[in-house]
Amino acid sequence: MNATDPQFWMMIASIVIALMFVVMAFTLIVIAVIVKRVIASVKRVEEKVHPLIDKVEPLIGQVNAIGAQGKEISVQFTEVSENLSKTTKYLSESAELIREEVGELKELVGMTAREAKEKVALVSQTIDRTQMQVVTTTDFVQEKVVEPAREIAAVMAGVRKGLEVLFAPSPKQIDRVYHEDEMFIG
Repeated sequence: MNATDPQFWMMIASIVIALMFVVMAFTLIVIAVIVKRVIASVKRVEEKVHPLIDKVEPLIGQVNAIGAQGKEISVQFTEVSENLSKTTKYLSESAELIREEVGELKELVGMTAREAKEKVALVSQTIDRTQMQVVTTTDFVQEKVVEPAREIAAVMAGVRKGLEVLFAPSPKQIDRVYHEDEMFIG
């Protein structure tokens, strides 16, 4: 075959594509093996951590309840959403520490409880601060924008009516008698 022949290049392209498929298949097999090992490791860790989760579950229930309330408000307020994501991040970091250090269970549970209380307090403070900001902003807009706009609109309406009265043409005087044909419109 000749390098200038189009079939030569098509054959080279087909070989490259076939090699790519082989590499992709090998990569997918490697990924599947790794995922299988990761799943097995996660199952073993889950079995070891399950008793700990049972002890922490009431605390997580309280945190989840607070998280649900925060999610409703986070739809409207971005700042609360950021704090909730930080709280979730801290809680996931705490769960990771529990999985890694099962031997130090009592110390870790105490630390997680303190951290969760701090985060709940942080979420509560953020919600209170956000509510105050919304109320303050609403009052400010009402006082500084809406009420002056109403007053200006009323003044402008009065000025417009006054100008209409001042510049309205004076009514025409009827100084002759019209015949019936002249009064007919049509």
